[in-house]
Amino acid sequence: DGSNPVLLDAYGGFEISMLPGYSAGVGAGWLERGGTKVVANIRGGGEYGPTWHQAALKEKRYKCFEDMEAVAQDLIDKKLTSREKLACIGGSNGGLLVGNLITRPIASSLFGAAVCQVPLLDMKRYTKLLAGASWAGEYGDPDTDDWMFLRKHSPYHLLRHDILGKPELGDDEVLGEPTETTNADWTCPKTLFTTSTRDDRVHPGHARKMVAALLEEAGAEKAPQALYWENTEGGHGGAADNAQRAHMWALTYNFLAITLGLEK
Repeated sequence: DGSNPVLLDAYGGFEISMLPGYSAGVGAGWLERGGTKVVANIRGGGEYGPTWHQAALKEKRYKCFEDMEAVAQDLIDKKLTSREKLACIGGSNGGLLVGNLITRPIASSLFGAAVCQVPLLDMKRYTKLLAGASWAGEYGDPDTDDWMFLRKHSPYHLLRHDILGKPELGDDEVLGEPTETTNADWTCPKTLFTTSTRDDRVHPGHARKMVAALLEEAGAEKAPQALYWENTEGGHGGAADNAQRAHMWALTYNFLAITLGLEK
C-alpha cells in the first residue's frame, strides 16, 4: 500500500560491486525497527563486469543517476513505498550520486529524505582537493573540455546556478551568466550530510559548501531540512573507532526513522 519506509542504497562507480550481505548495523538500526533496505546495482558499478562500469564513465555518468531514478520509480509504482516514505543513501562516490538525486528535477521529486556521506559535490574543484586528481579517469578533468559534461552532474553547480540562479565568484570565465532554473518547483528532500574533518580522500569542504548553500541561499522554503554532522576524527569512513561509528549510524538511522515516519 506504499506505506513501507524504504532506504535505497547504491554506489555506481569504480567497478565496485554492491552485493547482498549481512549487516548487524543495518539489522539493528533499520530492519528491526520496521524499515526496508533496497540495494540497487546501477551502472558504474562492477556487478555485471567491466562493461557495466564503463557504461557510466565520464560523459556517460548520468546513466547511474537515471538508473536510480528508474529503481525509485519502480518501487513507488509497485506500491512497495511512496515518495514520502522513500530515502536514498550513499557515501563518497555514492555521495556524488545522492547529491545529484537531490538536485535533479525528476529524482528530487521521488525521495522524501536523503543521506549524503563524505560526498563529492563540487566537480569543478575536486581534482585540486586531497586525492581528487587520481579520479580524473573515472569522472573527467574539469580543467579541460571535460568540464562541459562534468558541469551537468556537479551538484553544487546544479543547485547554485541551475536551481537558485546564483553566480559563483571567480567563475565568470567558466560559467558566464547564471543559468535559468531547470525546475521552478524544486524542493530539496530532507537531507542529512555527514563528513569528517580528517578525511584524507574527499575534502569536507564539499559537504560544507553544499549545506551552506542550502541553508543560506535556498532557505527553508526550498530546503526544508538540511542537517550537517562533521566528525573531527576518523578518515574517509567518517569515524575513528567503533564507538564513533555507532554514533554516526545511530544519527543516520534516527534521522531516517523520524523523517520517514517510522518513529514519531
